[in-house]
Amino acid sequence: MLKQRKDFLGLYDVPGEDIKEILTTAQSMKDIFTRSIKKVPTLRGKTVVNLFFEPSTRTKSSFDLAAKRLSADVMSISKKSSSVVKGETLLDTARTMERMGADIVVVRHSHPGAARYLANNLQAAVLNAGDGAHAHPTQGLLDIYTIWEKFGEIKGKKVLIIGDIAHSRVARSNIWGLLNLGAEVRVCGPSTLIPNRLEKTGVKIYNNIDRAIEDVDAINILRIQLERQESGLFPSLREYRFLYGINEERQNNLKEEALVMHPGPMNRGVEIESSVADGRKAVINEQVTNGVAIRMALLYLLAGKEVQHENLA
Repeated sequence: MLKQRKDFLGLYDVPGEDIKEILTTAQSMKDIFTRSIKKVPTLRGKTVVNLFFEPSTRTKSSFDLAAKRLSADVMSISKKSSSVVKGETLLDTARTMERMGADIVVVRHSHPGAARYLANNLQAAVLNAGDGAHAHPTQGLLDIYTIWEKFGEIKGKKVLIIGDIAHSRVARSNIWGLLNLGAEVRVCGPSTLIPNRLEKTGVKIYNNIDRAIEDVDAINILRIQLERQESGLFPSLREYRFLYGINEERQNNLKEEALVMHPGPMNRGVEIESSVADGRKAVINEQVTNGVAIRMALLYLLAGKEVQHENLA
């Protein structure tokens, strides 16, 4: 059970049943959104500290709002506003927050393993909000939740992830979570952006986008990291758009009920056309809303609370 974990660092070791627990808890949390007062006292007296040492709009705002909707006290610290600029270590910063009463530390950092490092050295619960190219479990969960909400099931669903798989923490978390729930996972992109030996995990690899999208239930389009172009890891933006971009023609070749997803921020006109991003199959706005629900669920469960649906209705 998730409540037995002190920390939540990734989806690679989370059984399908635990993921389902998070999804059902998130559904209860989402019910709060329909209230006139979108707040419950569940985490009153708890303190959540957001340590964000990388730029973030969606994830940071989502965690802030999630904690506040659960009535927790929230402190948000960025690298520029912390003593890290004076030479203080990440651990010393986190320990300072712990001594001030932090119950949960949410951390985003550019170094893979930063969240685990804190988890091994803090008594407070640690929640990974993205560590380097390693993992971004809450993004993976909100993507999975969006599919689950639409179809009622993940097992047997065919999900395609498009783009820079090799450098994407979002892709890794989606792959781990989807496989643990029994989905068929496909990836597609330039061969230079597909990790070696990925197929050994059970993922199906495609280089041709038009073959990859056949019969899928959802496509998750990753942001093209423009700095990769300078490294020569993928063709020009024009070629990428032609070979892998999702346009109206490709959207029309999807199944009628298929979902178009993007974790954001989007490069409109590169990996996705505006007409698709704003189109009938897109659930990109729903992903943003679902991100708050998922993060509320994780904060709730990590705080050691039993899920009592009558208190959330």
